[in-house]
Amino acid sequence: MSDINSNIPEGELTSKWTKYKSSVPLVNPSNKRTIEVIIVGSGLAGASAAATLAEMGYKVKCFCFQDSPRRAHSIAAQGGINAAKNYQNDGDSVYRLFYDTIKGGDYRAREANVHRLAEVSANIIDQCVAQGVPLAREYGGLLDNRSFGGTQVQRTFYAAGQTGQQLLLGAYSALERQIGMGKVEMYTRHEMLEVVKIDGKARGIIARNLITGEIERHFGHAVVLGTGGYGNVFYLSTNAMGSNVTAAWKAHKQGAYFANPCYTQIHPTCIPVSGDHQSKLTLMSESLRNDGRIWVPKKKDDNRKASEIPEDERDYYLERRYPAFGNLVPRDVASRAAKERCDAGYGVGASKLAVYLDFKANTERYGKIEASKAGNHNPDKETCMRLGTEVIKAKYGNLFDMYAQITGENPYETPMRIYPAVHYTMGGLWVDYNLMTSVPGLYCTGEANFSDHGANRLGASALMQGLADGYFVLPYTIGAYLSKEISVKAIPTDHPAFAEAEERAVGILNKLINIKGTKSVDHFHKRLGHIMWEKCGMARNEKGLNEAIQEIRALRAEFWSDVRVPGTADELNTELEKAGRVADFIELGELMCIDALNRNESCGGHFREEYQTEEGEALRDDENYAYVAAWEFKEGVNFELHKEELKFENIKVAQRSYK
Repeated sequence: MSDINSNIPEGELTSKWTKYKSSVPLVNPSNKRTIEVIIVGSGLAGASAAATLAEMGYKVKCFCFQDSPRRAHSIAAQGGINAAKNYQNDGDSVYRLFYDTIKGGDYRAREANVHRLAEVSANIIDQCVAQGVPLAREYGGLLDNRSFGGTQVQRTFYAAGQTGQQLLLGAYSALERQIGMGKVEMYTRHEMLEVVKIDGKARGIIARNLITGEIERHFGHAVVLGTGGYGNVFYLSTNAMGSNVTAAWKAHKQGAYFANPCYTQIHPTCIPVSGDHQSKLTLMSESLRNDGRIWVPKKKDDNRKASEIPEDERDYYLERRYPAFGNLVPRDVASRAAKERCDAGYGVGASKLAVYLDFKANTERYGKIEASKAGNHNPDKETCMRLGTEVIKAKYGNLFDMYAQITGENPYETPMRIYPAVHYTMGGLWVDYNLMTSVPGLYCTGEANFSDHGANRLGASALMQGLADGYFVLPYTIGAYLSKEISVKAIPTDHPAFAEAEERAVGILNKLINIKGTKSVDHFHKRLGHIMWEKCGMARNEKGLNEAIQEIRALRAEFWSDVRVPGTADELNTELEKAGRVADFIELGELMCIDALNRNESCGGHFREEYQTEEGEALRDDENYAYVAAWEFKEGVNFELHKEELKFENIKVAQRSYK
């Protein structure tokens, strides 16, 4: 079935990566000093890669559109990072992390990549501790772990509710050290607009200085994209406002296949939409499901306050439907279950598009433990709640504060109201085992690639993948390619390929400026988001997807004839930045719908209403769809499908069950 080569090494699964590292071609230290690598993006994947490659001796240029690498969206991750260290002695292992990730991804990920991720996971924790990342510790000094969805072990390391921030500061420190030594040139407030190809290989980028508007040409023997996900195609998502798909999409239009674009993760614990004024949504960490119980009233359209609904009139629906995993089912399962309850009329709050996340039971349990420590073995309820609240504050305080600031409600006293929202994208640029795209010399890491998560990402795995790619995988695999490039001298940027790529980039900017239409960029972005959420969101069907494709094509035509971008291209112009990104989102949105329409099955975050079990669970078709859908861009916004067959030789493929 496969018509593309994933370059997976031969041999037994558990030894593939070890043998690869032992036999991969190397670049000697003196040759590394002559090789230039461009890294676009400075979040966890980009910063870790830039710091590590520079430490190895390569000349690195790193680009980000923010004013500092510290602003990368990785900073927003809250709950934790997985690693198979088995500190809890609860049965965890490299194989179990591998198995949980394959199963959680609904059997739509490559075994070899996922096993490698599980193997290097423990190294990540050691690396971060050595950098001084303040991961939470137990009383005795050992690193603490908590539970996350889709697993029955506690393997998630964390730093309160700001794990992403602390991990990013660790990677940022390593990056800044290399910048200080002159081994990394950092280009902040720069946006990549084009990939430059020479003789079929990626040899540089065209970037725009966002402060001055100046267009710049940069050469590299190889280019690495670590530019994050594309959830903002839905307009409302948990992503930072600046998160976009432009770098990956420009690479796609230069020949890099885009894989599994329809796999979007909907996160179950988001603060519900409050009105049309919103431009983004705020996440409440999945780790809260560890200590909270999710419920709705048993009675439809129950308008009583949560505190007025007695215990026997509450439906703890996840615990009822999935007794083995309860509130810790994977995100896609929890999200669909919340939608089902709300659609059936059991939602809470003014919009009725919310369910309760209640911490009362575990607050009381923690309080009893604390009271017992102090010698009070028969504490009253008030004492338990007071002491338990202090424990909850220590573990999740910043999340509770954030909820209170946004909603005006005290989550220590009343249950949080949550509802699913667009969060992470499992699709992205297709990469082989080496993290190289279908364009030689062009690599892609972290959320920007499709790798490792299949049709659904288990929580606390995004940070794991980003740091695994940057610290421990790419530094080996890129060397295999660069070992054959040591005789290539730096190519001057007056080469015709650079001029041609710059002309393409400038042409688009000028075209956007000169339309001088009547509607703002946000007007089109909101309309695109509405189409995507309603027809390619938590549930999809053939009729809706066909309608969405036609509506997006009409929207694209209207955008290019009636968008208004004030100002000029040779100055600071945030509307121009947004316009370019929304133009790419519109094309991507069409491909997402085409991919969703083509995949006549349900799996993970891709839920086709026509393909579900009697219990309403996702119904896969392994005979016809056990492949990676890798799309090639064709002239005129057309797409050609290539398939990479997925072979499962170490895991028995089965219907996912969390009961």
